[in-house]
Amino acid sequence: MKFLSYVLSSVFAVIFFLTILIFHPLQWLSLNLLGKNSHKKVVEVLNFVIIKLMLIVGTRVILKNKYKIPKECSIIFVSNHQSIFDIPPIVWFFRKHNPKFVAKKELGKGIPSISYNLKHGGSVLIDRENSNQAMDVLVNFSKTINKNNWGVAIFPEGTRSRTGHPKRFATNGLKIITKYNKNGYIVPLTINNSWKVFKYGKFPLGLGNNITITAHEPVKISSLSFEELFKKTESIIKKHVIN
Repeated sequence: MKFLSYVLSSVFAVIFFLTILIFHPLQWLSLNLLGKNSHKKVVEVLNFVIIKLMLIVGTRVILKNKYKIPKECSIIFVSNHQSIFDIPPIVWFFRKHNPKFVAKKELGKGIPSISYNLKHGGSVLIDRENSNQAMDVLVNFSKTINKNNWGVAIFPEGTRSRTGHPKRFATNGLKIITKYNKNGYIVPLTINNSWKVFKYGKFPLGLGNNITITAHEPVKISSLSFEELFKKTESIIKKHVIN
């Protein structure tokens, strides 16, 4: 099985790299010639393609959502974090809410397509070593989210869980974003089995995993104090994690 994993992972890696190479100039052309709306569509298609490429290693991504997510307001998707493959499904499945991301500044360069989108697609890059810079950037980002009724995806664990078991949730980022988006909603997300794709490390990839993303009932930000909101959100997400 591991031999097959090496073979299929190699095929996936080559096609994945070619995909992000191809979509990099497509993003540039769409943004500079047709505008932000066109760029958004290209990014959505890129993430859809990445989800389908995962079928090469037998990985399917399934969304479970029985709730209607409000429109015409900011939506904060709060999720546990298990692998880099958590991100494309959030972009694609919740594309109507235009989700942006808070990412470390190192991701803003050197990665075809991905770095370009982080720098030009409305997401924000923060310096984890400079708390003052991170605070100022997050405040401005939160105001922009509110002004444009965008969505934002945040992973309070900060880093990925290598075993699927959730780490401690940090309050800082979520506290700032909710402060400037009182009329919006938090949508807790629980991701399961994404970590299994990397159970051998970075290479080869694990085969035959069903990644599930479960969207829980939206919570009005202004309905609870931040402490209650944070506790409720963390509890809901972690309660549904399957180890």
